[in-house]
Amino acid sequence: MRRTERYKVQGANSLWKVYNTVSFWKVMKCFIVIQIGRVTPVMAWKNWLYRSFLKMKIGKQTSLALMVMPDSMFPERISVGDNSIIGFNTTILAHEYLIEEYRLGDVEIGSNVMVGANSTILPGVKIGDGAIVSAATLVHKDVPAGAMAGGNPMRIIFTAEQMAERKMNDKPVWHN
Repeated sequence: MRRTERYKVQGANSLWKVYNTVSFWKVMKCFIVIQIGRVTPVMAWKNWLYRSFLKMKIGKQTSLALMVMPDSMFPERISVGDNSIIGFNTTILAHEYLIEEYRLGDVEIGSNVMVGANSTILPGVKIGDGAIVSAATLVHKDVPAGAMAGGNPMRIIFTAEQMAERKMNDKPVWHN
């Protein structure tokens, strides 16, 4: 189960009332900073922009690839550990606006995590240290540390123990 806070709305759908839940000016600032960041080619600059202006928690040597889309309303609810890679065109959401409610949830991505291109990470999800998420995955639940997950719906492909065994049996393609 994802860890989200739920807020009921009455009348029009929750997205119609978005500026009752988040400031218009905050959304504008986030939108502008994210659009600049999405095409910034230098990882250190991109991380500085997101840390400084959006209050995202981004670890050392973490790489958000070209066109990654962090949440445009609640980016401060996203944290990414050290030395992780978030692949091309991945979306990281910390909110969901639905018909009768909206939900907010922290997204925690650990250290040494690899998220493949074109994935979507939903609010309230935790991806553990050393996990791998294959390309085009809808991350709708937690991914344990060291595991490999993928698909839609997402499933665990290999556990941390299976991944360790695969690495032990892996022979390098080069010779000394």
